[in-house]
Amino acid sequence: MKTYLRILQYADSIRSLAFPYFILSLLASLFGILNFTLLAPLLDIIFRDLKPADLQEYSQSVPFSLSVEYFKHTFYHYFYESISLYGRLGALKFACGAIVVSVILSNIFRYLSQRVLKTVEARTIASLRQAVFEKTMQLHFGFFNNERKGNLMAHLTTDVQEIENSIGRAFTATIKEVFTLIMYFVTLFNMSTKLTLFSLIILPLSSGIIALISGKLRRAARDVQSLQSTMVSTLDEVFGGMRIVKGFNAEKVVSEKFRKENYSYKDAVLRMVYRQEMTSPLSEAMGVTVVAGILLYGGSLVISGDDSLTAAGFISFIILFSQVMRPAKSISDAFSTVQRGVASAERVLRLIDTVPEIQDAPNAVEIQGFNKEVEFKNVSFSYETGRKVLDNISFKIQKGKTIALVGTSGGGKSTIADLVPRFYDPTEGQILVDGVDIKNIKIQSLTKQIGIVTQESILFNDTVYNNITFGTEATENQVIDAAKVANADVFVKQLSEGYETLIGDRGGRLSGGQRQRLSIARAVLKNPPILILDEATSALDTESEKLVQESLTTLMKNRTTLVIAHRLSTIQHADEILVINKGQIVERGTHEDLLKNENGFYRKLNSMQE
Repeated sequence: MKTYLRILQYADSIRSLAFPYFILSLLASLFGILNFTLLAPLLDIIFRDLKPADLQEYSQSVPFSLSVEYFKHTFYHYFYESISLYGRLGALKFACGAIVVSVILSNIFRYLSQRVLKTVEARTIASLRQAVFEKTMQLHFGFFNNERKGNLMAHLTTDVQEIENSIGRAFTATIKEVFTLIMYFVTLFNMSTKLTLFSLIILPLSSGIIALISGKLRRAARDVQSLQSTMVSTLDEVFGGMRIVKGFNAEKVVSEKFRKENYSYKDAVLRMVYRQEMTSPLSEAMGVTVVAGILLYGGSLVISGDDSLTAAGFISFIILFSQVMRPAKSISDAFSTVQRGVASAERVLRLIDTVPEIQDAPNAVEIQGFNKEVEFKNVSFSYETGRKVLDNISFKIQKGKTIALVGTSGGGKSTIADLVPRFYDPTEGQILVDGVDIKNIKIQSLTKQIGIVTQESILFNDTVYNNITFGTEATENQVIDAAKVANADVFVKQLSEGYETLIGDRGGRLSGGQRQRLSIARAVLKNPPILILDEATSALDTESEKLVQESLTTLMKNRTTLVIAHRLSTIQHADEILVINKGQIVERGTHEDLLKNENGFYRKLNSMQE
């Protein structure tokens, strides 16, 4: 219940739509019940020789009130007049017409109430999905390295869909069906108190059995959602890495992996569905049992000549009671559906409740620019406790200077670059920007000062123009100027629709060099004072590398730059080169200084590349 109430926090529309829904549901239920209460006089017309004297108590009309008694009295009043004026056949026509009108009104109000309900559902789920997405965007970078993308996608799709289904069913059950059930029993008590009390014996037993099944259903639903997330993750990995799958003839391997996950998911779904489907036949079987008991007990009352129950009244009672099982069944089915929704809601709320490890300090300041230097001061970092990736790193990047990081793979170069924009926080030491610890700088104002170009060109399935302006407001002329600086304008103009050309998923319609030049154009447009280049040319062919390197050289002018490079030829003109090995700075100096050390690590790397 607590989980469900938290989900309803996102249902702002309930405040304005709950009352209209209640009124419409009330009218639908009221006219729905009238459909069956009107059967008694209809049966009396057919099977008894009714006279006006039999209905003398209804000869006068009564003041209006929103109650079953008012509508019943009003019906019998006109029924009395119909018999008086037109006889039994006229009264029969009137009764049939009244039932038809009642059915039409009931269904009109039911339709209108469903429109209101679907509006509440849609608005609530849109609000919840937006909240989940925005919360995900606020989480620290490390979270996405530890969490499978398929899980996150499942939270925003299948989990939210299950919650949507459960909200509608629960809202209907708690407002409409419960109210309908109460009205049914009020009417039944008016018809026969003895028979109604007898019929209530079975309800506690029915509720207990359904609650037991629902508890098991909730656990099964958790398994289904977890396995579905795993399967979505596998699909994302396989489709994203199809080039490798095909290149290594691994179709059978991934098919076998998917087969195991698919059939595990199938088994979990069946376990859940078997339990879910059990509630309906159990409810129905119990309903038939109690109806049979009512037939036996009520029939004995009629046969014994009990004045409180006539034959027509008994038949009407049976017909009306049979309809009681519909809202009762809807409530039990809704309870089962809600258990699936609660399992999904728990997963979604777990994500919403995740506290970002990287967030603004209470006294964080906002910086307007970069004036002096970036300093790493005795910085150490560990992804896992007890295993240092960086160990006591210290260096400075003066404004306008270029610092290059070189060394073997896995040495910690990219980790150093990730610490500057606070993708992670150091486990020890400080990183200072103009003398201020970046932990005390607002994250948004810090990232505004930083531009990043990585080895993998991160582009989106959008136009060239929108990819360049991503996260930045700019005019068309500014976009074109940025593309020219990045040596991208020439090839962009040759595309079918120029800057409005869609570049496909992850820029798949462009070459590697073209994608990288668009990434550089994006950085140029942002115009950051601090630039991070993480092996920006290492994945390119010689011709593309030359064009991209020219773009980078232009971009680096008058900027503070941190360069990570495998190809030493691209960083020979750096103001200082730091050689990183096993998380430590083992050498530092200019290209010429480092080559003078005959036994140095840098000279060995340079000789290997030559």
